[in-house]
Amino acid sequence: MTPTTGTGSARADHPYVQAPTTAPLPESSVRGWWAHSRPLTGRQVLVFVRDYPTLLQSLIFPALSMVMFKVVLGDAIGSATGQNSAYRTVPLVVLVAAMFGSIASATRLNRERSTGLLARLFVLPINRAADLTSRVASEMIRIFGTTIVLLLAGHLIGFRFTQGVGPAIGLLLVAMAYGAAFACMTLALAVNAKPGAPLVPYLGLFSSLLMFFNSGFSPIEAYPTWLQPIVANQPMTPAIDAMRALAVGGPLTESITKVAIWTVLIISLSIYPALRGYRKAARDR
Repeated sequence: MTPTTGTGSARADHPYVQAPTTAPLPESSVRGWWAHSRPLTGRQVLVFVRDYPTLLQSLIFPALSMVMFKVVLGDAIGSATGQNSAYRTVPLVVLVAAMFGSIASATRLNRERSTGLLARLFVLPINRAADLTSRVASEMIRIFGTTIVLLLAGHLIGFRFTQGVGPAIGLLLVAMAYGAAFACMTLALAVNAKPGAPLVPYLGLFSSLLMFFNSGFSPIEAYPTWLQPIVANQPMTPAIDAMRALAVGGPLTESITKVAIWTVLIISLSIYPALRGYRKAARDR
C-alpha cells in the first residue's frame, strides 16, 4: 500500500497517518482544574481504602464510642434534656469521626511532603489547586460513607429520622460541610508544618477540647455560666444542634446560620495558607 502524501488528503484511519492528539487543558483554567482534580481524588480514595488499619479505625472505633457514650452517659443526658440521648450522641460521634479522619489525612500529607511527592506534582502540567481539591473532595467522600455507617449504627441505639427525606439529606450535608472546613484547616497546617511535625498530639488535643465542650456531650445549661457562651458558639455545637433538629425537629435557623458562617470562615482562612504551603513545600524540596 502506498502511503498517502500531502496533508490535505490524509485520512485519520490511514495506517500511516496518526490521529491528532488532544491538546492539554490549560493549567489555570476551570476545565483544567476539574480534569486534574478527578484522578487525584480517585488516588486519595484508593489510598484511604487500602489503608486497612485506618479504615477500620474510622468505622469501628466511632461506632463503639457511640455505644459507649449511650451506655455510660445515656441516662444522665436523657434525664437532663427529656430526650433520647441518641439524638445528641450520634451527631457528636459523626463529627468526631470526621475530625479524627482528617487528622490522619493531614498526617499523610505532611509525610508525603518529605518524600518529594508535592514537588513532583508541582512541576507537572496540572492545576496548582488540584491536589488540595482532591484531598478535600476525598475527605468529603470519606465523611459521607462514615456518616452513613454511623447512622445505621445509631439506629440500634434509638436514633431515628422523624422529619422526612429532605431533612435527612440536610443532616448529611451539615456533616460534610463541617468535615470539609475542618479538613481544609488541618491540611493547611500539615502542608505548612515541617516534615515529621507532631501534628497528631496538637490536633488531637484541639479536637478533644471541641469534643468534650459542646452540646452533644452535655446540655449547654450543664456547663458553668462563664463557659456557656463559648460552648454555644464553638463550631461543633451548632452543627450538632442542626443535625439533631433535622432528625427529630426543633429550632433550626440559628444553628444552620452558625454552621454556614463557621464553614465559610474556616475555609476562607485556610485556602491561601494551604496553597502557599504547597508552593513552599515544592520549592524547599
